[in-house]
Amino acid sequence: MTNDPSGTARQRNLKQPLGQYYRRRSPAPDRALTDAGPDTPGGEYLRRFWQPVALSSELRDLPVKVKIMGEDLVLFRDRSGRVGCLEPHCSHRGTSLEFGAIEERGLRCCYHGWLYDIDGTILETPNDPESTLKDRLCHGAYPLHEYKGLVFAYMGPPESKPEFPIYDVGADPAQELVPYFIATPCNWIQVFENIMDPVHGVFLHTRIAGTQFSDSFGDLPLLEFHESDIGMYYITPRRVGERVWVRMNDVILPNILRAGFIWEDGYAEKHFTRGSLLRWCVPVDDESCLAIGFRLFNAETDPAGKGDKRAVGKESVDLIGQTGERPYTERQRIPGDYDAQVSQRPIAVHALEHLQGSDRGLAMMRRLIRDGQEVVAQRHEPKCVRGMPGKIISTYCNDTVVRAPRRAAVDDDETLWRIGHAVASIVTDPSNGQGSARHERIVERVSALSEPALAKSAE
Repeated sequence: MTNDPSGTARQRNLKQPLGQYYRRRSPAPDRALTDAGPDTPGGEYLRRFWQPVALSSELRDLPVKVKIMGEDLVLFRDRSGRVGCLEPHCSHRGTSLEFGAIEERGLRCCYHGWLYDIDGTILETPNDPESTLKDRLCHGAYPLHEYKGLVFAYMGPPESKPEFPIYDVGADPAQELVPYFIATPCNWIQVFENIMDPVHGVFLHTRIAGTQFSDSFGDLPLLEFHESDIGMYYITPRRVGERVWVRMNDVILPNILRAGFIWEDGYAEKHFTRGSLLRWCVPVDDESCLAIGFRLFNAETDPAGKGDKRAVGKESVDLIGQTGERPYTERQRIPGDYDAQVSQRPIAVHALEHLQGSDRGLAMMRRLIRDGQEVVAQRHEPKCVRGMPGKIISTYCNDTVVRAPRRAAVDDDETLWRIGHAVASIVTDPSNGQGSARHERIVERVSALSEPALAKSAE
């Protein structure tokens, strides 16, 4: 019970028709989950992992100022080709290094000429050449790593820096990785968790705004969510004529998603095709983020060539509804992911949600992120994907389509689940090995799920 300024008692009443007067006061966002700045549980968790912060193509002849997880930083590529990430304010008098001069080795402040190496070492203080200050002081810097057109930063404790991880789709020569990013004006959680909400594809992408990808998305799939050794994944088997389409999307903690082929329709047989995206959701601050990563292109996944590499890059991707660039009235008539996510408020208020059974994936994802935050808060290293020389990290995202006609005497949902579980069991089996050999082994095993075998297993 609360009081309004006139003294009239008001109580939040969820069943009152025309009752917005009683509902208009909103609780605060769940800051423990959503905040990502320095010294917050979420920020410290995310800082234990390599995060993409820019496109390599952005680092040319001038420094680039960015904000990542609430920290202002200056990125640059020196004339010898090395990349650096420095605290923006010069250690001498605080002038921003975004106005600095790029040199053969390092970045020179425009104000008094201090020269900084990519690791923060102060190479020169020409305003006072005899000073020994540079030998007793180091400027703030973070390590960077370039990979296939993206620049990654590690912003956690130096002593805890992990090896840079290599994921299977990145190491697969059959995949072409095209980097891109989209700045999105809302909290990172509500962009990230979209991947574990497959039901939105039925409504947002098909029934409500018309078919944006394929008509097959318009049928409600069966649905399960599972934890994995790297995060979590879902299984969504659905019937498409005489075939069963099993889709698995997965999450790599703390903030990487893998999404299946965007235009999949389930009509052609496929075995373990590897999807459309490898993407990070990186907070800029608590009310904005970068959707940054790679669009994946290969002829097996996209035999009709619906993807368009030319449309992928800075603030652009070849999928409808991922940016706010379209006219507002068009976005009202044909809303996309961007509109659904951003319009939840700058930071979604989870206390106002009314989750249902299909939202189990969101609840699981939020719990896993909280668990990771808590581990870091207790000064332990979180469950994370550790890179190591020669190791290729397996992901589970795929689309698999097999022929399995309905059988009159068999519950079709049971058939769908038998096929879905069989595919998931093969895909997540560590005995398949890693890298290209793993991919070939899984395709071989999934292909062996012949129609007679599937029909027999469904009886």
